[in-house]
Amino acid sequence: MKRFEATPIAFVHNDVKQPRPDGWENVESRLELVEQVEPAAVAGLEGFSHVLVIFWLDRLGDDRPRPATINVGRDPTARGILATRSQLRPTPLGCSVVRLLSVDGRSLRVRGLDAIDGTPVLDLKPYIPDFDSVPAATLPAWVYGTR
Repeated sequence: MKRFEATPIAFVHNDVKQPRPDGWENVESRLELVEQVEPAAVAGLEGFSHVLVIFWLDRLGDDRPRPATINVGRDPTARGILATRSQLRPTPLGCSVVRLLSVDGRSLRVRGLDAIDGTPVLDLKPYIPDFDSVPAATLPAWVYGTR
């Protein structure tokens, strides 16, 4: 695979020190912009209720497992890794829609981000339902734990 470099625009700060499978919905995090990103870059973001956070799962390491398939929950059927939200992806990118609580200069407070303390943030985008939500989207039954 071709490699590329990315420069973080911010870092996550919260009380979560180790990855965990669930329980992220009430985690509050502070996203602190790096010095090279001016606070003006987030001007206007405070009017949005949610933001999309794209982050790098940097603690997984290059020696992490890279399975083609995994089992999801109690489902005995292996699913393709790209059909899941697993962190064991070929490229360790995380992407979450989170509640934006506040914007204060270089610091954004969010709730529900599934990233541990120190995680680099690659980008932030405002969540806009007209662009980011697909009301007629369908999901396979196994996503809900049924077959």
